Amino acid sequence: MAIQNHKSQITNHKSNKPQTMAELLSSQKTSFVAIHKGAIIPGIITKLTSSEILVDINTKAEALVLEKDKKILNALLSSLSVGDKVTVQILNPESDMGNSVVSLRRFLDDKLWKKIVEYKEKKEVIDITVNDVVRGGFLASTNDGISGFLPNSQVSFVSQVSEIGGDGSQNIIGNSVKAIILETDRQTHKIIFSQTKAIGSEDFDKEIKKLKTGQIVKGIITNVSQFGIFTSVPIEDHAIDGFIHISDISWNNISDLTTLYKTGDNIEASIIGFDKETRRVKLSIKRLEEDPFKDRAKDFPIDKKVKATVLKIISSGVMLDLENEMTGLIRKDKIPPKISYKTGDVIDAVVSSIDEGRRRIILVPSLTEKPIGYR
Repeated sequence: MAIQNHKSQITNHKSNKPQTMAELLSSQKTSFVAIHKGAIIPGIITKLTSSEILVDINTKAEALVLEKDKKILNALLSSLSVGDKVTVQILNPESDMGNSVVSLRRFLDDKLWKKIVEYKEKKEVIDITVNDVVRGGFLASTNDGISGFLPNSQVSFVSQVSEIGGDGSQNIIGNSVKAIILETDRQTHKIIFSQTKAIGSEDFDKEIKKLKTGQIVKGIITNVSQFGIFTSVPIEDHAIDGFIHISDISWNNISDLTTLYKTGDNIEASIIGFDKETRRVKLSIKRLEEDPFKDRAKDFPIDKKVKATVLKIISSGVMLDLENEMTGLIRKDKIPPKISYKTGDVIDAVVSSIDEGRRRIILVPSLTEKPIGYR
């Protein structure tokens, strides 16, 4: 027993022996991480002010966030708090002051795109501010830093109809509108907004019940594009979107709408239908007037000989210019086998019939003699 007590005393003596500083340091298991430029590692925000942002990344000293862009700095200050877990990208493993220098841009971008994807998947209606007018639409952004493009085809400025005057597109700048995120591409940082899709189908159905086909309405042009005119049509104390395709502007051919119309102009048009997919009223300006084709067609009685200029060759035949906004057609099966035409040719033809539906004069070639096999 005495021997056992002695061993026990020796053991106790050893365990109570004071350790040296070297032994203490060696007994502490450090978990400091080795870092290199470009590495992306986790951390925790320890200080968050406009003058300094520090992150604990488990190195000897806290890492200093370097951000000179005030817009991004403000986004960091508004979206983060002390204690938040983040990921940082190493810009400099160790500065002259001993701190690692890091960036939170990637973290902020990841966080933003997570929100963008969520908005898109849920088709959540968000507020966007129109910042600028550009070719084909508008640049817009949200308060939480999402910037994108609002195309003319997705525009619905009904809430600003009373404010538009003169150059309405300029008056829209700075205004907030409801929209959804329609398309995204993170690789190219492309975000497409849609204001028209933010209007519910049920709401649109309720609005168009107050309108009917053939009704003449007055509206305001919100944008002029190469393919048509976008309008806002007042209904009681608000408005609904309208669109006039270039083919419904005039009975005559129009090559450039911008020479005839501009944003902010007041117009009058006839309702010809409703597009539930784009939530727009389909309008026509030319339907307010009688089609002049019928009167002009009186100048082309059957069997009349005319001179015409070849406009273009199409799959169904040859299109001809008869002047005075009148076009003619020689059908493919009426062209003799050994005769060919090219754009600009002036030819002799004979009126065969009138196609009122397509607004064309149907012609046949004027031949001095009938070729063999000609029908």
